[in-house]
Amino acid sequence: MAESSTICNFVSRIYYHQNYSLYMRQFRFLLPVLAWLLLTGELTAQTAQYRVGVCDWMVLKRQKLGQFALARELGCDGVELDMGGLGTRELWDNKLRDEAEARHFLHVADSLGVSIGAVAMSGFYAQDLTQRENYMALVTDCFDTMDRLGGVTVAFLPLGGCGNDWTTNREKRREVVRRLHDIGEAAKARGKRVGIDTPLDAKGNLKLLKEIKSDGIGIFYKFQTAIERSVDIASDMKKLGAKNICAIHASNTDRVWLRNDSAINMPHIKQTLDQMGWQGWLFVERSRDTSMVRNVKMNYGSNVHYLRTLFNQYPAPAVALDSAGRPADYVTTIVNRARKCTDELGITWTPQGQTVLNIVSNRYFQLNDIYAERDTLKKTDKKLAEATADSKLYRSHFAFDAQLSLFLTPQQIETVKDVMTYNVVKVTYDAQCDMIPTLTDEEKQQIMAWLKEARELAVDAESSKKKHEVFGKYKGRINNYLSARGYDLVKEREAWYERIKARGGKI
Repeated sequence: MAESSTICNFVSRIYYHQNYSLYMRQFRFLLPVLAWLLLTGELTAQTAQYRVGVCDWMVLKRQKLGQFALARELGCDGVELDMGGLGTRELWDNKLRDEAEARHFLHVADSLGVSIGAVAMSGFYAQDLTQRENYMALVTDCFDTMDRLGGVTVAFLPLGGCGNDWTTNREKRREVVRRLHDIGEAAKARGKRVGIDTPLDAKGNLKLLKEIKSDGIGIFYKFQTAIERSVDIASDMKKLGAKNICAIHASNTDRVWLRNDSAINMPHIKQTLDQMGWQGWLFVERSRDTSMVRNVKMNYGSNVHYLRTLFNQYPAPAVALDSAGRPADYVTTIVNRARKCTDELGITWTPQGQTVLNIVSNRYFQLNDIYAERDTLKKTDKKLAEATADSKLYRSHFAFDAQLSLFLTPQQIETVKDVMTYNVVKVTYDAQCDMIPTLTDEEKQQIMAWLKEARELAVDAESSKKKHEVFGKYKGRINNYLSARGYDLVKEREAWYERIKARGGKI
């Protein structure tokens, strides 16, 4: 795993850094991470054949330190870091040209156990390589940055900016080949390899590589390109050969998640790569669900989870699902119900989300067990049945909060409870404020306090009916409170209905 090498690298730097005391202070904060990695078995030899990452420019973290924490949260092995924008600039908008900034980036990546698997020159998606006279300066800047980031060996160079005519236009093709030969030789001299993205299939790419005549150039294989050309991905990669594939952009254009994409037979692709003996990085560039295209965690979390589950061992949830001995269809129903909570938080397809999903599912299982036991005891002793259930509910209620607090913020825990109680707190509170616009801040606070109290009871209730009954009692308390403070609820409600009708709403 990545943690082994990154932490060992970090520890070794302690002894060779001028500011020894500073590194020791930083290392002190890393000790809990080391303990966690040892306990979970994450700190092992780095032997994974496949490693999964995301492109920093696609997760809205281009050359931002936050990309490493996000990658860790998504369950990635690492990132593909971009050189920055180009546009009309002479050089990349590259803040990692600064040695201190690059050291800072590398330190944060190492401390979080996140690798930098490749450095991308994504600006060439739009820029024509044959029209940039300073192309070697741009590539050299990339190589220098790769060295500053700990000796990254693979660079990504798309040829999209050249258009597609270069593949058939002899003069332009010769220029593309000439420049790629120069780039490849420079890369080889520095112990690197540049993976190019072309519109060609395996046969065309092999012919191109033969023309380039440089081991410093390979193919950065892209699933999307193969799909757009109606090429079978697995057979195309097999024809191309393992030695010619630097890395893979394992995603399609934005439409659906990888797990739902009928155009990609991922198990067959994995089987083919196994047979080829290929090993390296699979980066998720796109494959976002267009119904939630801006939801970074859900989109990339889902795709990373799918790839790491299929190609590599995905981090096990910190809390196991208590599904043993339970009917499979019942477990599926409960997990789907619990998923509404993690979907609302936007963390379902992250390691954190998988853990929270299990905690919430286990809570539903536990409630079912408590009430099933109560119903059995009722047949012989009703008093004992209720007392036993109350005692277990009391203990489990606080245990549920305590367990969630290890992985969620207080506000996130409230969101979980809201979803588990059908969002009645918000719906009722908003309705009360809309019905009586003259409510004071004090009155609003009291209403919210009672609704949250009701939620704490409702979250333990055995059915949706019982949950709504709990809220019903508290709604009665709220009505009595408002009546005692001089509100005529009948008139307030009638006026409210008229306002709703006037704005075209339904009662």
